[in-house]
Amino acid sequence: MSGLIRQEYLLVQALALAAIAFFLEHHILSGSQSVSLLAAALLVISIACASMRVAHHAEILAEKAGDPYGTMILTLSAVLVEVLILVIMMRESEQPTLVRDTIYSAVMLDINGILGIAALLGGLKHGEQPYNDDSGKTYSVMILTAMGISMVVPDFIPQESWHYYSAFTIIAMLALYAVFLKMQVGQHSYFFAYRYPKMSQTQSDTPRKEPAHSKTSLSISITVLVIGVILIGAEAEFMSAFLNHGLEGTGAPLALTAILVAAIAAGPEILTALRAALRNRMQAVVNIALGASLSTVILTVPVVESIALFTGQPFTMAMTPVQITMVTITLIAAAINVNDGETNAIEGMTHFVLFATFIMLSVLGL
Repeated sequence: MSGLIRQEYLLVQALALAAIAFFLEHHILSGSQSVSLLAAALLVISIACASMRVAHHAEILAEKAGDPYGTMILTLSAVLVEVLILVIMMRESEQPTLVRDTIYSAVMLDINGILGIAALLGGLKHGEQPYNDDSGKTYSVMILTAMGISMVVPDFIPQESWHYYSAFTIIAMLALYAVFLKMQVGQHSYFFAYRYPKMSQTQSDTPRKEPAHSKTSLSISITVLVIGVILIGAEAEFMSAFLNHGLEGTGAPLALTAILVAAIAAGPEILTALRAALRNRMQAVVNIALGASLSTVILTVPVVESIALFTGQPFTMAMTPVQITMVTITLIAAAINVNDGETNAIEGMTHFVLFATFIMLSVLGL
């Protein structure tokens, strides 16, 4: 037991910090804004560290399950963390656009950030990196459909009819995901896998597994993963309160909170994708980047729309013209780049520039 506790010190620190935040919450909120921002920053770092351990155990489960179940476990664990943090922050924040901006930020971060950086670095090291183009095409068209239905069309829905369309959106997203899930783990599972040529023992990425992975049982990984998600939720509760108090009246861009939520959830995925790209395993990168984008849209929307119907208070889901433009350019670039079954550094650079543009627009408050 003591060995497990030492191994999971990142979760232990999350538990300790959550307890400290619980006892000091009133004193911090009654203090200056700088104190609240400092406390929020410490909690952000703690949540990021805890999410790394959640991702680690999700990766162990993914290795045991194998593809395509593996990448599905990885993306679902990240989306679970994101949805949990988002729902908690929705209760504290008065931003009606928080959900929309978080989903938009997650898509920009996943496609342009993760895929762009991984394809750029992998292309510089390996040249052209092959993968199954069926997966890229499937992901792209489903992301376009899901975002169009849930984040573009709502701009044309009359205010008095929002609850009808909200209920329809929930059904549509769940139906899309049900079919996608059946396809991903069923008869079309080969869409999301790629048979790499045999490589030498020194080049192969599967000659031996980490001892920690082989010794960690399935039950331990599941238990630690659940505990980690609970701790992240507890810390997110305090982080949201401290962040709102710290940013109140500062004029900071409203998108800052959304980017923060997306970045916390995507942090472990970025590292996993970069390792896969540098080992010339681009299929894993495509599954992680595009799969996470699709899962974020298709799973987050039903949750928040259900909350909107339950509370009777709609959220602003329709994207702004700037956001629609960026998403359109991103999905067109992705559709072209993932059409031939190979990525290279040039394609990676195009997405990285789009990611830099997204950051610049966010700094400008657009």
